[in-house]
Amino acid sequence: MIQLGQYPAANHVIAHISDTHFLGGGRPLYGSVQTDEHLAQALAQLEASGARPEAIVFTGDLADLGEPDAYTRLRALVEPVAERLCATIVWVMGNHDERLQYSRQLFDLDGTEEPQDHVYDIGGLRIISFDTTVPGYHHGEVTDAQLAWLADVLATPAPHGTLLAVHHPPIPTPLLEAMGMLELQDQGRLADVIRGTDVRGILAGHLHYSTHSTFAGIPVSVAAATCYTLNLTAKDRLLSGVDFGQAFNLVHVYDDRIVHSIVPVGETVEITGFSSDNWAQIEAMTPQERLELFSNKKSPFNAREATSST
Repeated sequence: MIQLGQYPAANHVIAHISDTHFLGGGRPLYGSVQTDEHLAQALAQLEASGARPEAIVFTGDLADLGEPDAYTRLRALVEPVAERLCATIVWVMGNHDERLQYSRQLFDLDGTEEPQDHVYDIGGLRIISFDTTVPGYHHGEVTDAQLAWLADVLATPAPHGTLLAVHHPPIPTPLLEAMGMLELQDQGRLADVIRGTDVRGILAGHLHYSTHSTFAGIPVSVAAATCYTLNLTAKDRLLSGVDFGQAFNLVHVYDDRIVHSIVPVGETVEITGFSSDNWAQIEAMTPQERLELFSNKKSPFNAREATSST
């Protein structure tokens, strides 16, 4: 497939999914949210997208109550998709997860209560899964030992840089001030460690809505949940969770930038479109011919598109 624009293909493609909140036994969350079905839909759309990610990063709250069966079912749903895509699965701890069950069920370990920090090499792109959770609490913290470990890892730059994957995003939440009570504490300590390193982006979850900011000069991208999202315009509500607007992100890593694309989850109805069967015809055109057919407002293509779908 040829490149039609000015930019080459991305060096790396990463899928970013967050807050699946599985319950044991496949129970619906809050009695009605079908968490398993929502994630299955997201994964089906990921496969249909043709994006072929090298890694699928899950930024925490994988289980809602840390139940072993929730992790078992999550693996059973995700692993076949990752295998078909030849993608590495990167799990990240969230405040709803429990370290003992998380380490035992997802990593086949004996189980530990220690922070779950891991490093992945994705073809020269380093992804660090960094545990910001506090046992028994929903807010986030990192220990001195974790920060020393992170500084040691980052002391050696990765060929294509680093993505830091956390659950608690180190950013303001102006549309949802209540989340400030559950944010990552002492963020300046983390900023001091990663500032000036090869960390090119921070992937996070926790908020149940998509948002972007910067931290220590590094772009931060928060993926919305696949379980349920938060209504940011609900009147007279401290928090308002809704079974609507689920999404995941596709992350394209280039030499000099990273592009985060939000992919809504759910069935849609096409109102206009252009068949991929025409791709060969597009490839055969010169750049000027493409401009005249697709950019010129008076071209036959644009006149037809105003009234029909192909």
